[in-house]
Parts: sequence; structure tokens; C-alpha cells
Amino acid sequence: MIVVTGGAGFIGSNILAQLSEDGQTGLVVCDWLETDDKWRNIAGCQLEDVIAPEALFDLLHKNAGQIDAVIHMGAISSTTETDVDLIVRSNIRLTIDLWDWCVATGTRLIYASSAATYGDGDTGFDDDMTTSALAQLKPLNAYGWSKHFVDQRIARHLAQGGATPPQWSGLKFFNVYGPNEYHKGGQKSVVAHIHPDARGGGPVKLFKSHNPAYQDGGQLRDFVYVKDCAKVVSWLLDTPSVNGLFNLGTGEARSFKDLATAVFAALNRQPNIEYVDTPEQIRDKYQYFTQARMARLRAAGYTEDFTSLEDGVADYVRTYLEADDSYR
Repeated sequence: MIVVTGGAGFIGSNILAQLSEDGQTGLVVCDWLETDDKWRNIAGCQLEDVIAPEALFDLLHKNAGQIDAVIHMGAISSTTETDVDLIVRSNIRLTIDLWDWCVATGTRLIYASSAATYGDGDTGFDDDMTTSALAQLKPLNAYGWSKHFVDQRIARHLAQGGATPPQWSGLKFFNVYGPNEYHKGGQKSVVAHIHPDARGGGPVKLFKSHNPAYQDGGQLRDFVYVKDCAKVVSWLLDTPSVNGLFNLGTGEARSFKDLATAVFAALNRQPNIEYVDTPEQIRDKYQYFTQARMARLRAAGYTEDFTSLEDGVADYVRTYLEADDSYR
């Protein structure tokens, strides 16, 4: 049995789709499905059970010894969430409780960290998990802080010689895009946001640069296709000797203009882009550059190529956003 928290969400449902394609059985989703079409994210997967988050530990205790791994993707993922007590309960307390349960029962754990832990990127994007390296990072929002809190706690635990699950990995996801993100509203990727306007020929709107070092649309991100993220998780499950905190991006920063151009290209249309002011409430916390250092994941043995921006956007647009059924 493999339990995926946040399993009906964006990354979680793509992990389930990948594991289903791999022939994995005994897949359990832990998530709220609510009243929209979020259930469609998991409708194509071969599942053992679906449970609400409040039933998670009852299921874990009842099936201790039968659960091979917990893949913990569940979180408050909005970078603009202001209810910090909610973030603490959902992102910190739950992850710590799952770590402790996995240690006690000898169960493998893969959990979601985030590139938001790097803050403005002034100290770089190196997934060094030493306590001294982590102490240099300064997240810009409560979401990033919550993920950083967990990474630091585990790092201190390791430095003190504490017990660990038989396999554990934290994944610092960079700018993920792809199918099954439709329920995320304002937190959807730029690809999903601009697709309707691009489909009509545009214009699509991107933020102006308020940093003289970057042109409008020249802000850079490490955009990673969600299918690649799911493949990394599948590889970790197949490689139980690998432990650690790993960046999960492509290792190549690309501009928002490149991203928008790729969307138009996937639709066989000429780019038509307008630039608007970045909202003042996020302007002072805006990242102008992210790029994952991927050397540690490669050194751990991961050899698969990451999908190029153009190929990933083309697959997302043509296979999903332009299809009658946009779910994976």
C-alpha cells in the first residue's frame, strides 16, 4: 500500500497517474475532493481507497506494517495565504507527525518541500541540507517558511544522529506546470492562465519588470513539467537506497516571454503579448530569477532527461488544454 496525501491535487494526482501507469497497486488517496471537478484528477487512476485527511492517522495505525510508503504532497500551497496558524497545522505539524510515524513503523517517506524556501535567491539555489547552509535561507512568505521549517528540523535531527525512516526524501519543487492544476484558481501556472487568451490570438498579459536588470517578460524561472516530477517520485520508490533533500527543477532558467511564446507556438499562432504592472502587494517579494542546482539528484543516480520548456508546453496544450478531456 502507498498513501499519497494531497493525492487529488495537482502534483499528487500526477504522481498517482504515473504509479498507475507503472502498474503499482494499493494506491490510497488522502485528500478533500470538495464540490468542484477536482475528483476528475484521480478518476483515471487505479485506486485502493480514498480517505479524508482527518481519517489519515486512523488508516495509518490500522494498516501499519502493510504500508510501503507515504508520499506527502498535502499542504496549504498558496504563497499568499495569510492564516499562518492554518499553515502551521497543515504544513508543519502534519509533516512532523508523519515523519515520526514513519520512523516508528519503518515506513518510507517522500515529502514536498519547495523552491520558495530560497526566498529572493540571493544565496543561490543549492539543495545543501547541512544546518549551516539552511540557516542562510530567508523565505519571503509564510508558505516558504513552513517548508523551510520542516527541512531545518529534519537537518537538525540528522545532525544529532536521530532515527529516520528507512528511506526519506524531501523534494524542493520549482515552477511546476501541467495537467490537473485546474482547481488551483489564481495559483495555476502561467500556461493555464494565458491559454484561453492565446487560443483566441491574444493578447496575453505578463508582468512588467520593475528591476532594471530584467526586461519586461525577461524574469526567469526554472519551469518543470509535472510529468517529470512524477517520474522522479517513481524513481525514488524504485531506488530505496536514496535519501536526502533534492531540488526538483530542470536546471535551466527560462523567461516568462519564452513560456508565453511556447504557448502560442503550440497553438500555431504568432505571439501577442502585453505587459502590465506587477501588483504592488507582491512587488517587493517578487522573484526575478530561479534555477535549480540539480547536481545532487544526478549524483544520487537519476539519469532521465527533463522535458524542454517547448516540448512540455506543447504536450500540455495539445494533449490536455485543447482536448475534450483535459485530465491526465
